[in-house]
Amino acid sequence: MSAGNGFFFVLFVYEYMSTCPELDQTGCQWIYVVYFLSWKIFKMCLLFSLVMDQDYESRLLRQINIQENASPVKAIAGVRALTPTNSPLSSPSKHGDRFIPSRAGANWSVNFHRINEIEKSHNQNRKTKDGTTDNNNKADGLAYSALLKNELLGAGIDKVQDPQSEDRRLQTSTPVKRSLFSYSVSAKRALPEEDGNAVSPYSLSPVSSNSQKLLRSPRKPTRKISKIPFKVLDAPELQDDFYLNLVDWSSLNVLSVGLGTCVYLWSACTSQVTRLCDLSVEGDSVTSVGWSERGNLVAVGTHKGYVQIWDAAAGKKLSVLEGHTARVGALAWNADQLSSGSRDRVILQRDIRAPPLQSERRLQGHRQEVCGLKWSTDHQLLASGGNDNKLLVWNHSSVLPVQQYTEHLAAVKAIAWSPHQHGLLASGGGTADRCIRFWNTLTGQPLQCTDTGSQVCNLAWSKHTNELVSTHGYSQNQILVWKYPSLTQVAKLTGHSYRVLYLAMSPDGEAIVTGAGDETLRFWNVFSKMRSTKECVKTKALNISATLMQQDAPVVLIVTLRAIRRREVAC
Repeated sequence: MSAGNGFFFVLFVYEYMSTCPELDQTGCQWIYVVYFLSWKIFKMCLLFSLVMDQDYESRLLRQINIQENASPVKAIAGVRALTPTNSPLSSPSKHGDRFIPSRAGANWSVNFHRINEIEKSHNQNRKTKDGTTDNNNKADGLAYSALLKNELLGAGIDKVQDPQSEDRRLQTSTPVKRSLFSYSVSAKRALPEEDGNAVSPYSLSPVSSNSQKLLRSPRKPTRKISKIPFKVLDAPELQDDFYLNLVDWSSLNVLSVGLGTCVYLWSACTSQVTRLCDLSVEGDSVTSVGWSERGNLVAVGTHKGYVQIWDAAAGKKLSVLEGHTARVGALAWNADQLSSGSRDRVILQRDIRAPPLQSERRLQGHRQEVCGLKWSTDHQLLASGGNDNKLLVWNHSSVLPVQQYTEHLAAVKAIAWSPHQHGLLASGGGTADRCIRFWNTLTGQPLQCTDTGSQVCNLAWSKHTNELVSTHGYSQNQILVWKYPSLTQVAKLTGHSYRVLYLAMSPDGEAIVTGAGDETLRFWNVFSKMRSTKECVKTKALNISATLMQQDAPVVLIVTLRAIRRREVAC
């Protein structure tokens, strides 16, 4: 019997006694007894209810203290332990037995995209697998993933990025880590008509409008690089020497190869082979060959330190340049100027039109043999690599290097200037280094580095796309094609059984030729056939210039065409 019921019963008895005067004394006594008992019961119920309220208040205070001092998981467990399981009343605490989060303000489409912004692995610069088949699977996976995001989460994706066009900046930045399950209430809710992912009521497609655009968008065909050379030539007596440069490809599509004591010319147009010179009469051997920019002259470096200039079309020796005391292993042309690097640690720069002593410049900076020389595309800087693990950069006005890089741990033979980015230089180290490094010669700062896992013998940039090819020696003897600046591996070509020590590129920039100690020359199609407008103009100027020279055209017109060509190269 509750306190409220007892109170109402006492009132009922009092009203009944006041309205019934005919009751006798005995009846009144019974009524007073009942009234007394009911009053006692009312007081007991009232006291019991007060005691229960005090217990509940103390229990509630104790429960709150536990929640403040314990972790959220332990607090919920404490509430469950303190709450009676057989009580029909619900606990009036702040948190109940179950926690149902409110996700009304969660922007799932944005948070889902943040998964792709997780920091990448630090081992990304290591060698990767061949990406030809993987890129196809990545493209299909990205398209399918974008379609699911549109339909399930309303992401609003209408195009898919090319898996090979991932851009990595020159200066590495640490991405901000974000959590997918971070709840936030957006300040402005998008109206239904503003949602580009909404399906038109008149559309017959089961997917949203963005998904329709995604499916209709043309996919860029993945470029497939053949892993089999399209031509293989025998090259007997091709030396297996890391410090020599015995293969070069001219702008007139003629390949020169130094084999032992002879230099042979192979025409890529007619496949005819001619012998240019034989140094056995002089008791000398060929250590380097290099074509001039116009493709009419070829320089031949010898083991005794001479540099011979030959007219390829006439098969005639024009001059012999002296000055080196040891073998000449590196040659680099800059218009009519020829730079030569030798085992005597000296770089000689001479103008073939003037007497040797008048135009000679001696560049001394290496402490061991000079094994790599390359002029920049704007003809202003000369990069040299040596067996002293140094990479030096020279200009026209100084006999001392303007820049010096010492990060390589082995000989630097592989050097290549980028034709797409002004001042970008790539270099590769030998067996103890195995790294390809990139430098910003405008600021003198190192940019990126990737470990190839094997000796880097040669580097060459593509003329049309921002890619480069590298040839390797110990221990994998492979040819790798890289995407810059992401440094993802586009293709891996194998076939040589010895170190791939020699590399040259065709004048159209589509094919390369590689040579190795296995005495073979292998031709590969590695770069895209798509040409830019600038490259087409440059090629036309070169072809017109060569035609006019054969027809004895006026000198003024030839100079004009040469200026056009230089302007295109500088651009």
